[in-house]
Amino acid sequence: MAADIAEQPGGFARLLDGEHAGAIAEVAAEVARRGPRNVVFVGRGTSDHAALYGAYLTEIRLGLPVASASPSAITLYGARPDFAGTLVIGVSQSGGSPDLTGVLKVARETGGLTLAVTNNPDSTLARAAELSIDVAAGHERAVAATKTYTAELLALLLLIEGIRAGDGVLPAEERAALDKLPQLAEDALEDRTADDLAQRYRFASRMVTTGRGYAYPTAREAALKLMETSYLPALAFSGADLLHGPLAMTDPDVPVLAVVGDGPGGRSMRDVVTRLGERRADVVTVGATDVPGAAGRLAVPAVTDERYSALLDILPLQQLALSLALARGEDPDAPRGLMKVTATL
Repeated sequence: MAADIAEQPGGFARLLDGEHAGAIAEVAAEVARRGPRNVVFVGRGTSDHAALYGAYLTEIRLGLPVASASPSAITLYGARPDFAGTLVIGVSQSGGSPDLTGVLKVARETGGLTLAVTNNPDSTLARAAELSIDVAAGHERAVAATKTYTAELLALLLLIEGIRAGDGVLPAEERAALDKLPQLAEDALEDRTADDLAQRYRFASRMVTTGRGYAYPTAREAALKLMETSYLPALAFSGADLLHGPLAMTDPDVPVLAVVGDGPGGRSMRDVVTRLGERRADVVTVGATDVPGAAGRLAVPAVTDERYSALLDILPLQQLALSLALARGEDPDAPRGLMKVTATL
């Protein structure tokens, strides 16, 4: 897992090079030419969190309505929704789960434009789709996904911005900002605050993660990593949902990891941190600046746009999951009961 985490700056650089970026640009241009009126995402686990990031991008940047498919409606109940005029995007690290493939097959048969985003271009999911994107993360050693997650995020960012451009080619300013990501990721991984925080949370019995907007998928993915590697119950909430009831369960014994960036979503989270402080919750933020009321911060480099934050904010949280598992005497590379490829119907 440590090796996989460390390879993410290189993964960003690989996706941004001419060959891979060009392939994504071609797919984006074709999607733009076909002009879908809405988008449906389908994914499981970590890839579903990447799809959620893609959903925010789609609604905010493209102005298209987005939905999340319910695979069981198709694979267990035999439903055949009419996907005509819809872009259906399947996101999967392995591309091997039958339920995701089933959704794309039905979507293609009913007139939808189907796209697979996967780390395995020869997978059944990629073969079922009309279009496909290889996230080019390379072989992932650990069961808990890390580098494939951030590769999916960047691939979806390149895709959505390419569709917005119309011809798949990103504006020069956007491209210049993205070219800084590999170094920014290196800088984020150099900070070892997560190791100290792992000792602080070694005996925690539960945790809460929270964020809004582009940071909400980060909160959900962080919670999953903590559960997978440390077997620590972790509940993920959007900052808004947290205030609508779950806030009542927070207290000094429930650590809270709050993703607080400098964009609109991050600014809205500052009130959430204040409310958590009133509950005397143990709050650690993830972001580029300190937040009043928080007890600590997992630092990440500042970026020019909140869209890019999701690719960096998850890095110290991955390190925390790894360090916490080791501190609790667990093996983060081989979580009990889990396999690298999970096939569901």
